[in-house]
Amino acid sequence: MTTKIIALVDGSTYSRSVCDHAAWIAGRATWEVELMHVLGRREGGGTADLSGAISLGARSALLQELSSLDEKRSKLAVQRGRAILEDAKAIFEDAGVHATEHLRHGDLVEAISDTSGNAEMILIGKRGEAVDFAKGHLGSNLERVMRSVEKPLFVASRAFRPIERVLIAYDGSASARRAVDYVAQSPIYAGLAVSVVTVGSATDTARKGLEEAEAMLDAAGFDARIETREGQPEDTLSRMIDEVGFDHLVMGASGHSRLRALFVGSTSLEMIRTCKVPVLLVR
Repeated sequence: MTTKIIALVDGSTYSRSVCDHAAWIAGRATWEVELMHVLGRREGGGTADLSGAISLGARSALLQELSSLDEKRSKLAVQRGRAILEDAKAIFEDAGVHATEHLRHGDLVEAISDTSGNAEMILIGKRGEAVDFAKGHLGSNLERVMRSVEKPLFVASRAFRPIERVLIAYDGSASARRAVDYVAQSPIYAGLAVSVVTVGSATDTARKGLEEAEAMLDAAGFDARIETREGQPEDTLSRMIDEVGFDHLVMGASGHSRLRALFVGSTSLEMIRTCKVPVLLVR
């Protein structure tokens, strides 16, 4: 079965970044891309009864007009969705990457669950169309997707740049080890510069965990750098990305130390909100 990645596009500014990152990933791994645009239930029709207590004849005329408007709105939403998919597909054609289009109706999380069985990765923008200019907020669907998908989730930053330097946040948890293993085994990361950092005290346990991560990467042909840094994870990781010039952050989606807080509450969204590079979450 052909390996695919699913790229979620909604017509926002971040859709271009999702497509560019997906094309870069697919090009390195020779994977196919499935472009998905999901029309929410509100876009799919269903007129509310706004007739109130007006007379029967006027109420019937109003409901008929509302029904006609709702039908037009639904058709326009479908046309817009197809246009978004066509524009996205053109990006992949220009990059020489095969992509298919998929227009879905209903709930976004359900749509992902229905189609991601053989997907290697899900890509989504950090913000959606409604919050392009609300920099203090993330897309309303992002947290739901973060909590529900089992596949690796790639959260695209606002602008694309080729990934050369990768930072792995490591706390010794099972999901952190899987994140290291994913980088070690995936063709996406072959030949890239990889560093592994543990945020916290430089204990013997932390050192041993980093050495295990280093050995795993070394066995896969990486010359990984490891280090421990003091501080709070969200502040320390963001500062490292800026100081060193990392292009990409890879993390386990849960943990057993202070990093765990990043993925069980609002701090998780804070990390992704402040991070200026794409983030891969591995469960």
